[in-house]
Amino acid sequence: MTQEHQGGGRGWSAARKGVWSRLRFTSLRLRLVVVFGLVALTAAVSASGIAYWLNRESVLTRTQDAVLRDFEKEMQNRAGALPEHPTQDELQRTAGQMANSSQRFTVLLVAENPDSQTVYGSSGGLNGFSLGDVPESLREAVTERQKITAGNKYPHHLYWQRIVEDDTPYLVAGTKLIGGGATGYMLKSLEPEAKDLGSLAWSLGIATGLALIGSALLAHAAATTVLKPVQRLGTAARRLGEGKLDTRLRVSGTDELADLSRTFNKAAEALEKRVADMAARDEASRRFVADMSHELRTPLTAITAVTEVLEEELEFEGGGIDPMIQPAVRLVVSETRRLNDLVENLMEVTRFDAGTARLVLDDVDVADQITACIDARAWLDAVELDAARGIHARIDPRRLDVILANLIGNALKHGGSPVRVSVREEPGEGTQGVGAAEGAEGAEAADPSGGTVVIQVRDHGPGIPEEVLPHVFDRFYKASASRPRSEGSGLGLSIALENAHIHGGEITAANSPAGGAVFTLRLPRDVSAAESGEKAGDAGTKGAEGDA
Repeated sequence: MTQEHQGGGRGWSAARKGVWSRLRFTSLRLRLVVVFGLVALTAAVSASGIAYWLNRESVLTRTQDAVLRDFEKEMQNRAGALPEHPTQDELQRTAGQMANSSQRFTVLLVAENPDSQTVYGSSGGLNGFSLGDVPESLREAVTERQKITAGNKYPHHLYWQRIVEDDTPYLVAGTKLIGGGATGYMLKSLEPEAKDLGSLAWSLGIATGLALIGSALLAHAAATTVLKPVQRLGTAARRLGEGKLDTRLRVSGTDELADLSRTFNKAAEALEKRVADMAARDEASRRFVADMSHELRTPLTAITAVTEVLEEELEFEGGGIDPMIQPAVRLVVSETRRLNDLVENLMEVTRFDAGTARLVLDDVDVADQITACIDARAWLDAVELDAARGIHARIDPRRLDVILANLIGNALKHGGSPVRVSVREEPGEGTQGVGAAEGAEGAEAADPSGGTVVIQVRDHGPGIPEEVLPHVFDRFYKASASRPRSEGSGLGLSIALENAHIHGGEITAANSPAGGAVFTLRLPRDVSAAESGEKAGDAGTKGAEGDA
């Protein structure tokens, strides 16, 4: 895959993640759209349902009342003009006349002829509207004679019922002439009204869908209006967290979001001022320490020379120092050395803080370097060395000596002898997965760091308390109830860590399960190659970002 394709893939992946982040359910934008949509859907469905129900009842009631009035009128005028026992022809002719009314319904008349036989007259012909099409309950209600009371003056009334046949709604009504005569039934199709109501339902459904779409668009617009300032605030907060303290928001309007932007700007301004003040004070303190260290070196040089003469006099058997003041002279000599070490440590710290510390690299045998460090400080009897010769590294010998001196010296002071120092090698990450066809030269080229040298310094003391472990590398930190109070400056481990960092390495502190403290130093075998590899990686990352 080419770099261009990789950049395109990353761009597509980033765009897809951006879209998904905006559409995921935890997104405020999506939640606003969903809430707006649900509210609009509920309101639209409720309004449409009520409107449909009201219109349905209105349409059906209006049509029904008109048909029933017309049927009742026709029964009174035309069916009422029939004799008490009409013939079938008379019923048939009268039913046809009644069906020609303005409402155009189908009529069925039932009566007894002069021979006391039941005859029928239908406006729809022999295969038209028949008595079997009338619900039995309606027939019973029509033919049943009601009791005459003060509230009911007529024995027979007009009854109606809505039925559905073959998915078509109908209105069926029936009544019996008072005083004897024919019984009439009416059938009216409500299909036109049903079609009108169906069109109304479709219209209301479309209106509901449009309302839902409109609410989603309005919700999106409202979310954009609200979330854009919030997104700008989040971006500004991230920039502020990255150390860009001059980040400010553009304030427009007088609403709550504008007040939030003003509050953010005030907080950022106060933070920038506070950080600037702290940086100025920190710089002033560092400059003071550096100046003080340099100023102390001149008198210390003279004092050191005098103390060396005094020390020689003390060691000379026939010296001229009064035995009464020898303890005082020894104290002066030891304290002068301690002060000299403190000044040297302070100057080393100021070089790290100023970024002027530089490496002077050389190829060294790690085991020989550790042996030289131990021998120079007369620690041979108190230190056990477990290091095979032949482990070479390209590092700064002086700074490695400082690291080892501080770690071993700290172990001897606080843990007691014997102190065990072990050395081992760890292969670099680049050596993994190299094809056999590439050979040894290909594996070496794939591993620019050349692996790692691991040096462990372990003592046999009480160990480091858990609450002290996070602070063992802090400057001037000297607090432990389980260890004797150190007479050092509190800078040794801090300087050792800084020297490890400048090599691209690391130092960790822990307690051994078998007892005692363990300090582990990890250094790349070739510092120059590791630095060049990091620079190449940074350049490749920038190039990939540019392609994306």
